[in-house]
Amino acid sequence: MRSLRSFLAVLLLGASAPTVLAAEGLRVEARRADEGVQVRAEAQLEAPVSTVWEVLTDYERLPAFIPGITRSVVRERRGNQVILEQSGEARFLVFSFPVEVTYEVTETPETSIACRALSGNLKRMTGRYDIEPAAGGGPVRLRYSGFVDPDFNVPDILEAAALRAMVEKQFTALVAEIERRAARPAAK
Repeated sequence: MRSLRSFLAVLLLGASAPTVLAAEGLRVEARRADEGVQVRAEAQLEAPVSTVWEVLTDYERLPAFIPGITRSVVRERRGNQVILEQSGEARFLVFSFPVEVTYEVTETPETSIACRALSGNLKRMTGRYDIEPAAGGGPVRLRYSGFVDPDFNVPDILEAAALRAMVEKQFTALVAEIERRAARPAAK
């Protein structure tokens, strides 16, 4: 019993502590808040703002480079509003949870993307990406902040750790795709 409590304590401590990954400036953290989990992630990117925007808004290709997303379909587009359906799976340790969600996405070109869940198996979900170019052409900072309250049984004691692990994998894959596209040769 003591080893189980120790294991759970490590998970809980890890869930609230920020995770700094190998890439310079890439950071993910999650903490329990208001019946859900508050998530934040950020990275500094050597990529043009246009490439960051291209990857963030490549909605229908997300399953090709974001782990856990198996389907992503734009259902409607009205100006800067997008209705987006996604499905996939959230995995953590031995747990696996299907995720089905329809988002309302609001785009502010090359500046930010805000979204909120309209339906699906999330009680509440809001998120926002902000693209911050550095003065003088330095690295672009990409920030994500979001709140998730899943509508499936995740033990409260594991919820923040599970969501942090999922966001860490997905945000890292997003950054890798941005860097991959930024490194490709320019078309002639």
